[in-house]
Amino acid sequence: MSVIAFKCPDIRVTVVDINQERIKAWNDTDLENLPIYEPGLKDIVATARGRNLFFSTDIDQAIDQADMIFISVNTPTKTYGKGKGQAADLKYIELCARNIARVAKDDKIVIEKSTLPVRTAQAIKNILDNTGNHVNFEILSNPEFLAEGTAINDLLNADRVLIGGDSTPGGEAAKQALSSIYENWLPKERILLTNVWSSELSKLVANAFLAQRISSINSISALCEKTDANVDEVAKAIGLDSRIGPKFLNASVGFGGSCFQKDILNLVYIAKSYGLEEVANYWDQVIKINDYQKQRFADTILSTLYNTVAGKKIVFYGWAFKKDTNDTRESAAIYVADALLEEQAEIVVYDPKVSEQQIYADLDRLNTRSEQENRRLLRVSKDPLDSVDDAHAIAVLTEWDEFKTLDWEKIYTKMLKPSFVFDGRRILDSNKLNGIGFKYYRIGES
Repeated sequence: MSVIAFKCPDIRVTVVDINQERIKAWNDTDLENLPIYEPGLKDIVATARGRNLFFSTDIDQAIDQADMIFISVNTPTKTYGKGKGQAADLKYIELCARNIARVAKDDKIVIEKSTLPVRTAQAIKNILDNTGNHVNFEILSNPEFLAEGTAINDLLNADRVLIGGDSTPGGEAAKQALSSIYENWLPKERILLTNVWSSELSKLVANAFLAQRISSINSISALCEKTDANVDEVAKAIGLDSRIGPKFLNASVGFGGSCFQKDILNLVYIAKSYGLEEVANYWDQVIKINDYQKQRFADTILSTLYNTVAGKKIVFYGWAFKKDTNDTRESAAIYVADALLEEQAEIVVYDPKVSEQQIYADLDRLNTRSEQENRRLLRVSKDPLDSVDDAHAIAVLTEWDEFKTLDWEKIYTKMLKPSFVFDGRRILDSNKLNGIGFKYYRIGES
């Protein structure tokens, strides 16, 4: 929404949320306190906020005044009932729809931005048409195709914008109205108009395909470690094939984030609901390989440290699921830490953007052990060098650029010997670290 406000100064954009603290943070004069860290975001907010970009908790007023309403709420995987562990939980979407129906007094275009299962738009329309004030609602699907850490650039220079809607005169007019907004900064040929079901499914499939590539190369990384192959050389060789391409072929400790796992599980559930068991099993394997990769990394640390990490200090460099974001949802670091804490390791975490509160919340949410035990075994550091005193090992879990330029010679002098580095993101210079004296392991190489 901030990009629309930035690129379209004649359009008033109001972002609403029931969370008062979050809205307070969005309105904070200190732009370092924005609730989301994303490169380039604070500059856009600084330009548009107060001009045509506003943040408010007055949801009803914003609905009443809007011509277009974007629903951008969370759609987590269900933790209860039918579809538990796979289906998307649509309760927040339904609550939004009912609130819009209650407040709206004139015609609105309602736009799904959240990643949703096929035919959710029809469910929204049924609610709006049957519980509202006899106004006309046009429902569009407009999923985001962006990556955290590069989201602003992804929006400003989008490969494509997908707008799905009905083929009725009203639906076509609504699609054109939304398209005209994006045409303020994108060529019209990059805006794809489809039916609403194709739009909804395309988002799930796009994320599934990207995750599939990551799991594919990660499965090969395990084979490389057994055969003396180098996964980077393999990835480069296959990436030069124009039919395949080089993107999303970086082996790592596993993918995370808010979308990939959730969307694949949703795709699995949809396939099962239509009796397509073979399709469901195919996509479920992408998740299984990702879980395997995280466990394999933890097992490598355990076996390398002589099959015991109890009482041993292991420093985690990184907790966010990827660099240039403070998002930790489904981060590989959480699950690697959990596996090592089960072995009574003592973990110190340094991440330049993730708060101590968030790190503990991520662990507590797993409910593997008590909150007191998590705080006894894991602590958070604000300095990457101070954290390594008397450490047995360092595990790189996030590919933050600053880790490449740390004083690794100084780090070596502060650690116990032998000193181990486990590079789960393949970002460090193996020759340099081996030359210093580290016992260096990089995922995807023997």
